[in-house]
Amino acid sequence: MKEFDENEAVACMRNSLPECDQAKYDDDQLINLIDIIWDFYEQNGLLDIDLDDEDSDDENIIPDLVDYAQRMLKKDKNATIQPDHVQLLVEAEIRYEDSILEDD
Repeated sequence: MKEFDENEAVACMRNSLPECDQAKYDDDQLINLIDIIWDFYEQNGLLDIDLDDEDSDDENIIPDLVDYAQRMLKKDKNATIQPDHVQLLVEAEIRYEDSILEDD
């Protein structure tokens, strides 16, 4: 398994946006969203080492994760990520996670 690389995750997230929107968010904004995603994982027990693959089905958690991220970003006065970009960015971050797991 390849190690998680924040810079690669940010690049993957940025590339998921339409070309005209890719420069809208600096790395700090995207890293903040990564932190929110990992906070969601932690709060929902998804970082447990003994977690079965069945329990971590990405498609099942995406709606809850997107909702959580949108709520957290709304509370953050410094956040500039538009609500309609959150799902694209979350899905891209999950694709990146999946890609590093597949490198075995």
